[in-house]
Amino acid sequence: MTTDTAYPGAGLGLPEHGRGSVGTFPRRLVAIFVDWMACSAIAHMILGVPWGQLHGVNSLLPLALFAIENVLLVGLLGTTLGHRLLGLQVHRVEWLRAGEPSMPGLGAALIRTVLLCLVIPALIPDRHGRGLHDRAAGTVILRSR
Repeated sequence: MTTDTAYPGAGLGLPEHGRGSVGTFPRRLVAIFVDWMACSAIAHMILGVPWGQLHGVNSLLPLALFAIENVLLVGLLGTTLGHRLLGLQVHRVEWLRAGEPSMPGLGAALIRTVLLCLVIPALIPDRHGRGLHDRAAGTVILRSR
């Protein structure tokens, strides 16, 4: 008998390892780092400012680009650039339970992104490894390969 705490995702009916299992924290952290670096590079190109020299209001541009990337790409495709490179995809938990993996949609992606941009909610995981931002949005990050 599998208990809800046997491994992350067991209570959601997910496999322990491989495709369809819950994405690990290190893998998700690297994916966020990739997304952040890409958004920072784009902000520097837009503003024409040397790397590391964003000040004042301009320093919010990478965060704004990160938020836009997350809302649009997670909402419509279920994956950001970093997620795709690390083999991760965001799914709605309620549809997984129904046996139909599906993209989160823009509403869930917006909730998830706002909390993700606050940073702290992403650092409060449940027994399935889902941060507060994923729980609030009803999503989970799964391995896609």
